[in-house]
Amino acid sequence: MKLSADEMPQYLLIKEQLQARIDNGALKSGDKLPSERELCTIFNTTRVTIRESLAQLESSGAIYRSERRGWFVTPDRLWLDPTQNTNFHKLCIEQGRQPKTTLLNGCVITVPLDAMTPLQLQPFEQIYLLTRLRFVDDRPVCFCENHCLPARVPELLRHNLNGSLTEVYEAHFGLIYTSMHLSFYPTAMPPQAASALGVAVGRPALLLQRLNYDQHGRILDYDVEYWRHDSLRIEVDTL
Repeated sequence: MKLSADEMPQYLLIKEQLQARIDNGALKSGDKLPSERELCTIFNTTRVTIRESLAQLESSGAIYRSERRGWFVTPDRLWLDPTQNTNFHKLCIEQGRQPKTTLLNGCVITVPLDAMTPLQLQPFEQIYLLTRLRFVDDRPVCFCENHCLPARVPELLRHNLNGSLTEVYEAHFGLIYTSMHLSFYPTAMPPQAASALGVAVGRPALLLQRLNYDQHGRILDYDVEYWRHDSLRIEVDTL
């Protein structure tokens, strides 16, 4: 049963008023909200109440907090159709968004246990592990771990990996992504991803795991991606 305005807690009333401003366009995508102190004055309430209202809006994906900058209206989500053969950079451009990928670290490591089975490797075999951060319109939205096979892409770390890995594979190794096995589900943001994305550890995240195949039907790499919960939607048309 829906509560009347008289029965509704103040933090929910404030949340609804802020949401209404977003819905009617008074607050637009990317707009900065007034500071918490200013909101206290506007709504004649305490900071505890304001923070609860903002937390509710953040949980729904309507707003997000940027460290040391304040609260902002969340941009439209990037949408992904897993049945389409594309890549992050191409996907953003097709939707009128500006992509960027930054390499945080690239190294040779012993294959992690959770990647050993998907990549069909034996214990103690070596892989390239790339940790990268993806941005949409200069907002960090995805922390990605690429597990790459040295036998398929030798000397990969010599190349510029700040950008599309798909394009590096095709330009330097003649390898083309043609299919993948994808799983995705909600999870909690782990420490390394949370630090890179500027969110609190344990905040909601969408976990995508992709096992990618090349044009010859062979395993190419295995990706583990942590997306901000408010940055991506997945849509699939079935025939």
